Amino acid sequence: MNGKQIVSKLDYLFNWIVRLVILNGLWILFSILGLFAAGIFPATAALLGVARKWIMGEQEINIWNTYKQIFRSEFSSANSVGWILSVIGVILYINYRVILKHADEFVFAVPFAFYLLVFFYIILVIWSFPLMVHYKATWRQHFKNAIIIGVTKIHYTILCGVTVFAIIYLSLGYPGIIPFFTISLIGMTCMWFTLQIFNQLDEARNNQPLKTRREFINS
Repeated sequence: MNGKQIVSKLDYLFNWIVRLVILNGLWILFSILGLFAAGIFPATAALLGVARKWIMGEQEINIWNTYKQIFRSEFSSANSVGWILSVIGVILYINYRVILKHADEFVFAVPFAFYLLVFFYIILVIWSFPLMVHYKATWRQHFKNAIIIGVTKIHYTILCGVTVFAIIYLSLGYPGIIPFFTISLIGMTCMWFTLQIFNQLDEARNNQPLKTRREFINS
């Protein structure tokens, strides 16, 4: 490898580092602007939307303008999906505390059913937001499609979940990287894994002229 190739690779790496830092910073900024309660979910959708464009080859986009446009366009739908998932998460946590407190009083089927629900909830968390930024549909359709894809493509679900866990684990061990890389790395990872499936779905519908690539089949 000659000097020019080394410089070229270092420049490529530096550009990606800068992009990830900027994307992470925008997520924090827009979450704060929305007072977190109304900002964190559309900020997440915007992060995934920018990551989607990068992964699909649109690497020269204006990050600020693109992020802001996606934040505004997905504001309502992202908050709907995000708050529904949040409420479900709180309910599951309350049930978890109850099961722990009264573990001896429940038969085996109760904790088994609970952990099965947690499994489906994790699938919703992993797939719902990527589906939202790639396809146009209602939150009910996103949830239904998230379960269908998450179960049928369980290996992608597991890979995505394990990678996200690893990033979070590393970030907790080195908290200094959290303001710079953690959220953007998670977003890029999730979007890359989920786009592998979305691209297959899009290619399978190329021969259906009435379908646009941002529509999802409602079955």
